[in-house]
Amino acid sequence: MHVVLHLIPKKYLIGGALILLGLSGLLLMGTFVAITGGFESQNEQGEVTEIEGGGIGAGTANVSPEVMRYQPLLEKYAQKHGLDASYVPIMMALMMQESGGRGSDPMQSSESYCDGTVGCIKSPELSIDKGVLHFKSVLEKAKYDLKLCLQSYNFGGGFINYVMKNGGKYTPELAISFSQMQYQRVKHTGNYHCVRPEMIPYGACYGDAVRP
Repeated sequence: MHVVLHLIPKKYLIGGALILLGLSGLLLMGTFVAITGGFESQNEQGEVTEIEGGGIGAGTANVSPEVMRYQPLLEKYAQKHGLDASYVPIMMALMMQESGGRGSDPMQSSESYCDGTVGCIKSPELSIDKGVLHFKSVLEKAKYDLKLCLQSYNFGGGFINYVMKNGGKYTPELAISFSQMQYQRVKHTGNYHCVRPEMIPYGACYGDAVRP
């Protein structure tokens, strides 16, 4: 099955149209995967599904069947919130990294929707509705810098302000320093730990940063 989506307008392409979208961690893990070649996923019969479109770079990425089933809802709420449909593949990749399409909050929207409260959303459709809205908000705040948008979706909008005060452009080094700073503020709660062991020596255990 081939799902064909519109190309992202050229004005949104970044520096020759490369974006970090490694599905084992999107840009957060530092795996460089571009999108023009489409996403691929395996259905229950083991057949590969490609999501063509995106207009960014070249390559493929694996998207689970659990994520694929939410494509219609992502398209629905992209239209509702006035977000170009060409961003749907990117949000599918984002969902893959956040949850693999599993659980009642596949877009991990609870914190942005409930003022920092984790797990308040119990409906996948509400998660997607609020996740698409949050993605659009972060994208606009990041001035359509997709690298910055994707990292900020994970870190929170404060990362955009931090980047703007420190050169105005996303870098892995800025992601690490922001993670270190935020972790120092919240580690006393015991609710945060390094999701990637390689980040423990850096003390960058807030969110999902990537080693430079």
